[in-house]
Amino acid sequence: MGLCTSKPSSNPTHSSNKFNTNETNSVTVNVTSQPQTNSVNGGNPNETENGKKSPFFSFYTPSPAHQFFSKMSPARKFFNRPFPPPSPAKHIKSLLARRHGSVKPNEASIPERGEEETVVALDKNFGFSKHFGSKYDLGDEVGRGHFGYTCAAKLKKGDLKGQQVAVKVIPKAKMTSAIAIEDVRREVKILKALNGHKNLVRFYDAYEDHDNVYIVMELCEGGELLDRILSRGGKYTEEDAKAILRQILNAAAFCHLQGVVHRDLKPENFLFATKDENSELKAIDFGLSDFVKLDERLNDIVGSAYYVAPEVLHRAYSTEADVWSIGVIAYILLCGSRPFWARTESGIFRTVLKADPSFDEHPWPSLSDEARDFVKSLLNKDPRKRMSAAQALSHPWIKNYEDTEVPLDILIFKLMKAYMRSSSLRKAALRALSKTLTVDELIYLKEQFALLEPNKNSTISLENIKTAFMVNATDAMKESRIADFLASLNALQYKRMDFDEFCAAALSVHQHEALDHWEKRARCAFDLFEKDGNKAIVIDELASELGLGPSIPVHAVLHDWIRHTDGKLSFLGFVKLLHGPSRSLAKAQ
Repeated sequence: MGLCTSKPSSNPTHSSNKFNTNETNSVTVNVTSQPQTNSVNGGNPNETENGKKSPFFSFYTPSPAHQFFSKMSPARKFFNRPFPPPSPAKHIKSLLARRHGSVKPNEASIPERGEEETVVALDKNFGFSKHFGSKYDLGDEVGRGHFGYTCAAKLKKGDLKGQQVAVKVIPKAKMTSAIAIEDVRREVKILKALNGHKNLVRFYDAYEDHDNVYIVMELCEGGELLDRILSRGGKYTEEDAKAILRQILNAAAFCHLQGVVHRDLKPENFLFATKDENSELKAIDFGLSDFVKLDERLNDIVGSAYYVAPEVLHRAYSTEADVWSIGVIAYILLCGSRPFWARTESGIFRTVLKADPSFDEHPWPSLSDEARDFVKSLLNKDPRKRMSAAQALSHPWIKNYEDTEVPLDILIFKLMKAYMRSSSLRKAALRALSKTLTVDELIYLKEQFALLEPNKNSTISLENIKTAFMVNATDAMKESRIADFLASLNALQYKRMDFDEFCAAALSVHQHEALDHWEKRARCAFDLFEKDGNKAIVIDELASELGLGPSIPVHAVLHDWIRHTDGKLSFLGFVKLLHGPSRSLAKAQ
């Protein structure tokens, strides 16, 4: 729901409805000639995409009336129609209906284990101030969403009398489930906890009365990013796109460092502070946002169809899902069309999961190689191989735009934790890989190392990490339990880490594996490992290094890891070691 001052569209579908394709279809850049139907509003949710047919059942038992289904029978022609593939949209809509209490009585599902089966009266008292009417004059509506609307308002009294603000009004009558109530409570908590960043909408206060909740924020008068995209004919120059994306990435990197994932990043949810061409851009609408622990994955499916990440549809995701959404925005800014498109929600989700965006059509061939690489790195379907928001700010395409500053990257600490828990053999392998890093890759790591403020000996300890977190701390860190995560780095309390070891600890093997020259780099790293750290090792010792228990058939599991000629780690074993404990090892344990 935008906090813009433009007059709201009379089309009620232009709102912040979750997975409302009419809303996402509002990005009608260069695709308006194609028909667009929403399975919610008259489209066929079972429609197969591009005329593809689904296979019939792999099993079949003839019915007693099988004679009616002869080749010449009209009945056979009807029943022989292919069954469409299962629609992910149907499941998602069901989840959203349950989330917001809009399931009809005859559609209610069987309660899952642990769910309350008795109806409990909903407590809609949030504990917010009850004096909204005495402080503000509510003005005209300037935006409308699925569960509320936004109005302009003015302060009635005080030193700031007459100051204009935006007020998001959420009727309590629409809070028909405990989850919906908790969503509102969490939105206010997140807005309050993240307050102060220049690229996030400023939060002032929250109020309530018997009928509504009022969330008071700064009024952004420059309109939505979407409107500016459309006013430019659907396309930005590379330089103008950099200016937009730098601000979006800054907002995302800040949220992620605090342990907050936005979950609904799209052009409609970014507003310009003023109508000035170079106005600051601000992220809004944290109604779907959530706190996430650094080692956790969220599983509820929320967002907007065209911008939803593949791992969200797989119900296991974290902050990387926001980076995917930014990749979709970047694609739209640079070429004027969506990377994933279909006529139905089901088709959109299927495309996001299986299709690759096109970089062959105009104008991509005329854009820089760095711009294409930037967008491709954001739209990697594997979240482990995707750049973080801070890494994206360090990408060569965007790095030199007005001396972009790279913020502290939460990914660094996730990788450091895995490194500290690794065996001495894996640490040696990572150190060998770190010696193959390019100059551009080292720039990002040098910046991250400098943000930890190393001492005169150019080393860091746990105290440096704690200090760096305190510099960037907000109340959101308490909710996402960053302090608990720091406790997992306690091994640094008894040692110091120099830059060379930091590079080994902070590099992502999965991200390097996504690069074109990964095989060559891995071979080079293995050669270095052969010279410095590859010594004869028996399978039992390797099993001990990897922490495999005595009940594991280690000779069968690790057979390919060791060369039989000299008992040293093979290249295959080296690459597997770089990745850390694999799923097969985890299953074996």
